[in-house]
Amino acid sequence: MTVFTQLQPDTRIKNAVACRVVASVQVPADAERVWQVAGDFGGFQAFVPGLASTEVIGQGPGAVRHKRFKDGNVAIEQLNSRDEQARYMTWTLIHTSLPVGNLWASMAVEPQSLEGCQVTWTIVADPLPGSEQDLAGFAAFLQGFADTAMGNLRSLFA
Repeated sequence: MTVFTQLQPDTRIKNAVACRVVASVQVPADAERVWQVAGDFGGFQAFVPGLASTEVIGQGPGAVRHKRFKDGNVAIEQLNSRDEQARYMTWTLIHTSLPVGNLWASMAVEPQSLEGCQVTWTIVADPLPGSEQDLAGFAAFLQGFADTAMGNLRSLFA
């Protein structure tokens, strides 16, 4: 038997487990209007500080985005799921130059009234194996990043 017949399916993408952060804001605007911004897989530079550009290859689940940050870092992510009616999407990190190992995230927009909605960004991530940052510092970095972005999103509709 050759080694090639013994090969089994594998992947480097694993579900993250180390820390979970949630950033949620009330936005004084119609949920559909807010979803056009928060749910734009290729448009996060509208509210994510430090993000210079985003290029998306493909459409719908399976699409890949290449994010370039102003400091030179990059992140490549794949859209896992998207529901226009329920206004949510999920994605997974494929590669990054940041000290992040595995990462899964979701963005959801839920109507709260005729003129307001709740936007929630959930991130589940693991620090890069071998990085010197402790888990508490890693979680604080992610939480601060997400909170700032969501504050910026809210201010777009204030």
